[in-house]
Amino acid sequence: MTRPLVFVVCPDFQLLDVAGPVAAFEAANQIEPGAYALNLTSRTGGAVKSSSGVAFLTVPFAAAPPADTVLVVGGAGVWEALACPETRAYILDLSRQARRMASVCTGAYLLAAVGLLDGRKATTHWRHSTDFQRRFPAVALDADRIYVNDGPLWTAAGISAGIDLALALIADDLGERIARQAARQLVVYYRRPGGQSQYSALLEMDMGSGRFAGLLDYIRSNLDKPLSIDDLADKACLSQRHFARCFAAEIGATPARAVERLRVEAASVALESGAGSVQQVARQCGFGDVERMRRAFIRLKGIPPSALKRRAAVSPERR
Repeated sequence: MTRPLVFVVCPDFQLLDVAGPVAAFEAANQIEPGAYALNLTSRTGGAVKSSSGVAFLTVPFAAAPPADTVLVVGGAGVWEALACPETRAYILDLSRQARRMASVCTGAYLLAAVGLLDGRKATTHWRHSTDFQRRFPAVALDADRIYVNDGPLWTAAGISAGIDLALALIADDLGERIARQAARQLVVYYRRPGGQSQYSALLEMDMGSGRFAGLLDYIRSNLDKPLSIDDLADKACLSQRHFARCFAAEIGATPARAVERLRVEAASVALESGAGSVQQVARQCGFGDVERMRRAFIRLKGIPPSALKRRAAVSPERR
């Protein structure tokens, strides 16, 4: 059975939002010939330029085939498309015909604008989460997830997360074995869980380039120590209350949450590199015990630390 996929694109779309999922479905077709028929459509049809200047050929809305799955693509062109009655009507019409609707990155705005995400869980690129929540308060946005599935609605954070979404859709259609083979062909991990955080805590904490830059360096270098709020406040030469307030305002997280995120990130690197057992990594990164580390991993990454350890043991680089 061939499943027709329709990608809805707008001028100035994000190239990887299309190319990543297309490559994943192409890989599935090579493993299971005829599994998918790939179609790109736009309001006017013809060559549509991405934000990078690279153009894809599309058919106009009226010429697009019926769709089993619709993927609405994000990018700079979404903002103009939100004000286009024809585009909104077409997406709503597709939702009445297709088995499932999906979006990549800011494509979620178009699904939300026609009411498809009301009362449902969804995600979009973390950079747009505040604006999205302001515009669409009826959507249960989870801004720190790679992709979210709620019934027939699938949303992805965008850019590389579109590949994770496509692999999840392939698994839903063809089974885990085919999705795993497609991931291997793409040379990507199979699969980052939808619940995994969109961005690295180590990168996020680099926001502390002001008064707490030195403190963050101290935390990174001393993760095996208790790092209580009293200790950190003393290190910053501030009262505990004033420190907690100023730290949260500048870093965007409480001191305790920041330390936990950095510990999880450091532990992830250690586990994926095969540096010690789960118990050893828990001690080295300051969790104290494995159960405390496991709870932190589930909360922030959506997977237990043992999953990273198993992944490292079977990765091609370690065979």
